[in-house]
Amino acid sequence: MGIPQTIQIYLPQGDPAGIRMAEITTRTVRLFEVPRTLLSDFRSMPESKQVGVYFLFGSTPEGRARAYVGQSGNVGDRIKDHEGKKEFWDKALVAVSLTNSWTSTHVSYMEWQAIRRATVSGRYELENGNDASNPHTPAPLEADCQEYLETISVLITTLGYPLMEPLVQPKGLGQDDGPEMIFVKVRGAELRGYSTSEGIVVLAGSFGRSAAAPSAATSILNYRQRLLDQGTAAIQDGTYTLLRDHLFGSPSTAAAVMIGASVNGRVTWKNASGLTFQQMEDMKLAGAS
Repeated sequence: MGIPQTIQIYLPQGDPAGIRMAEITTRTVRLFEVPRTLLSDFRSMPESKQVGVYFLFGSTPEGRARAYVGQSGNVGDRIKDHEGKKEFWDKALVAVSLTNSWTSTHVSYMEWQAIRRATVSGRYELENGNDASNPHTPAPLEADCQEYLETISVLITTLGYPLMEPLVQPKGLGQDDGPEMIFVKVRGAELRGYSTSEGIVVLAGSFGRSAAAPSAATSILNYRQRLLDQGTAAIQDGTYTLLRDHLFGSPSTAAAVMIGASVNGRVTWKNASGLTFQQMEDMKLAGAS
């Protein structure tokens, strides 16, 4: 269970689709979400001249989520440099210090750590790979940076970019005190997973049919190929097998991609007692009323 926190979001232009400024009320980190088309507006703000860490978010031509992590002594100018060199991004998220106390050592360390955490998470394809190096950082400053980076992770995740949040298998998975295991067992497919607030995590080792059904939607075929290209799945022994845990946005998407055919995941996923995902959800709602 995380610590309850209050996040304040301010719209400096009064437009929910414009620049957004977010901060945790008890912390000293301020985060800006900047649409690419409004970069010049951000660069007119004093915070754009500060030392900071920034994240560029967008997608590949194939639709895969892509991100770039960077740092600069003048974040506005640095992002402006990327405008003509990096085509993939449409949003920049920029973190600066409320007290304007960060140095190049702070942001170099946070950049390195952010890339490491994003690589482990595997949620986004990183444009900059693993280029950052571990700078020499005194232990007290390193401790501060870890706290700053945790705040940044909470803020960017709240705004819809869980770059540094790993898919950690919960403690007690399948036990009385942990999330309930759910399964799909149909001809040619055996899936194991659990439900989260983000969707369905299908566990590594789950497998489906190696060839999708002729009637499978193009979106399913593209998703299957994308997981193969990323190394998240592979064709093994005539099956389409997950090599690492993967988050799907819905039970139907998870089942359809793994099985290779359009299915209703709300009735295909079942717990060990045979209750469908829909029945389990209905019981939770009835118990809450």
